[in-house]
Amino acid sequence: MSEQNGLEAFGQEWLPYLEAEMRAVLATGLGAAERHYQMMHYHMGWVDESFQPGEFGTGKRIRPLLCLMACEAVGGDPATALPAAAALEILHNFSLIHDDIEDGDETRRHRSTLWTIWGVPQAINAGDGMFALAFAALLGSKAQGVTNDRVVAALERFTACCTALTEGQHLDMWFEEQDRVEVADYLRMIEGKTASLLATSLSIGALIGGATAPVDDALYCFGRHLGLAFQIQDDILGIWGDPAVTGKAAGNDILRRKKSLPLLYALGHPTVGPRLVERISQPLDEEDLPAIYELLALAKAQAFAEEQMHSHHQAGLDGLAEALGDRALTSPLHALADELLLRRT
Repeated sequence: MSEQNGLEAFGQEWLPYLEAEMRAVLATGLGAAERHYQMMHYHMGWVDESFQPGEFGTGKRIRPLLCLMACEAVGGDPATALPAAAALEILHNFSLIHDDIEDGDETRRHRSTLWTIWGVPQAINAGDGMFALAFAALLGSKAQGVTNDRVVAALERFTACCTALTEGQHLDMWFEEQDRVEVADYLRMIEGKTASLLATSLSIGALIGGATAPVDDALYCFGRHLGLAFQIQDDILGIWGDPAVTGKAAGNDILRRKKSLPLLYALGHPTVGPRLVERISQPLDEEDLPAIYELLALAKAQAFAEEQMHSHHQAGLDGLAEALGDRALTSPLHALADELLLRRT
């Protein structure tokens, strides 16, 4: 089963219900506060800068779909997990609004970011509103018949994820100020920024679907390792990906001195590291790339990153097998995990 036949086929069935759920949570307020919600709608890709409705790029909604898939995988009805799925996607988008401000990013999904249109204070406030409404969405699970103890357990996972997201963003910004970052610290950062929300999406879906604690923990493990593998693959593609496929200039991550896993590993290499430090401490242009690629090859940085990626991928599949037993091999979640390793963009 391909990702097209797995996640996207599942999405074709459930995305309309998910979108309806999120629109209900982020419903436009009346009166003077209406613009507050319209800004959220703009970020979600539902309206343009003049707040006119349309389709403007909403992202793949991977996290909420994983929540719904996990619910179904443990024998639950995905419809009962729609409020939780909405909560997870709203939380994700809250974090993107704040990340754009903190990173100074002026575009997202080929559109101007919220802060560049309405200013930093209003964008922060819109993000804060989405953060609060994400919790309100999750509490809406009670109206779907989810028991109080499972709602509380989901809230515990959700709250821990919120903390992990801020920790990951803190580390990401702090690393920009550091000359050297250890590989272990980098992995801790991407666990917070990327893996935690994927893991939480699967865990909460399983909880609402009626999973036992061991099954829920195993699906959390699956999501955590899947997220780490996914981000490490992004790092590999950022340096060695085919520009014709990725749409990014070759070596752009190197020229930006992006602290990705392969570069950090090479910088820590006992013999290659000092030479690489000397190279990247100078102004860089495309003429410097061949020499830097040669140093990365000497350090075997790509092989190290690929080994880490495959290790996390396998650990994730082990978690899925622990959760679903014999059903794991035929699960759409298993197919999706394999497809993510084959992507080129």
